[in-house]
Amino acid sequence: MLVQPLPEGVGLGAVQPDLLSGMLLSREWLAQIPGRTMAAVQTVMVEHPLDDAPAALALAQRWLGGGTVVASLMGHGHSLAVTKFKLRDDGFERMLVLMPPGTTETRAGRVAQRLLELEIYRLMALRGLPVAKSLAAPLAEAEQALADVTARLEGHQDSEQVLLDTLISVAAKVERATAASMYRFSATEAYDGLVRQRITELREKAIPGTQTLGEFMQRRLSPAMATVAATAQRLNALSARIERASSLLRTRVDIATEQQNQQLLAKLTRGQELQLNLQSTVEGLSIAAISYYVISLVLYGGKAAKAAGLPLNPEMLAGASIPLVLWAVWKATQRVHARLHGSSGGHKGPQP
Repeated sequence: MLVQPLPEGVGLGAVQPDLLSGMLLSREWLAQIPGRTMAAVQTVMVEHPLDDAPAALALAQRWLGGGTVVASLMGHGHSLAVTKFKLRDDGFERMLVLMPPGTTETRAGRVAQRLLELEIYRLMALRGLPVAKSLAAPLAEAEQALADVTARLEGHQDSEQVLLDTLISVAAKVERATAASMYRFSATEAYDGLVRQRITELREKAIPGTQTLGEFMQRRLSPAMATVAATAQRLNALSARIERASSLLRTRVDIATEQQNQQLLAKLTRGQELQLNLQSTVEGLSIAAISYYVISLVLYGGKAAKAAGLPLNPEMLAGASIPLVLWAVWKATQRVHARLHGSSGGHKGPQP
């Protein structure tokens, strides 16, 4: 903020260019200062009686070059602020403040600070509007893509992997937009709150037929703030919808996995049943084979005994031993099964 005193005795009766001749900073100076210029306001504070506010406003309006202005009586009539809230060709806004004669420098400085902060905070709040507008198309595209994914989830036409890849792509875009814009949106909300606070502190009083500074701010700022708030809400809502779609996809994957597990268990069960049937068949064949060899041994033993002079019929002996051999082999097989099942069930201590 650069403060320069006006020439002695200067008032509103002077022609506006003469009033600030040789005092205003140039456009070149504004372009050469370091950093980024957020607000450039030329605030002129002139002593002038405020007993007749409409007459004072007419003089101020002429000094500002005519046209539509906004004006407010501030406090209990201790000052009158008049401006157009428009950038001039030199890159500056211009604001005129009329104060009664005898106004202290402290009060004048306080009024100037509040007015300048009001304009600065307004412009800072508006920085979120271009960001919100730039997100309109990407958000619409993401919403449409998410709607397509949800419809495809319902249709069961695409695989889970394809749907997951699409959903991850949409989620990444939304998260990137959220990370890039939420700081600016939060700052916009904070600056909007400061603007409202400064308007309240001005304690404005309207002049008939003229819009106040606060009314102008709210009419111009409220739509922009609503756009920013709506965009932030769309981002949050889109993130929530993506989360719900992810839950649906996870549910679908879990159900598909459960079905696959059930099918696998069914195959294993059928395989075990087949294995048991095959094992039973093999056991039956084994009993027959073992019995055959045992009976053959009995037959050869009978033949040997007959050759030794014993009164035996080998064939009758072998035939008579068949039931006994079959029973003995079957019993031995059952004992082997019992031992195997007992060992697989865990180690058992010695029986008393």
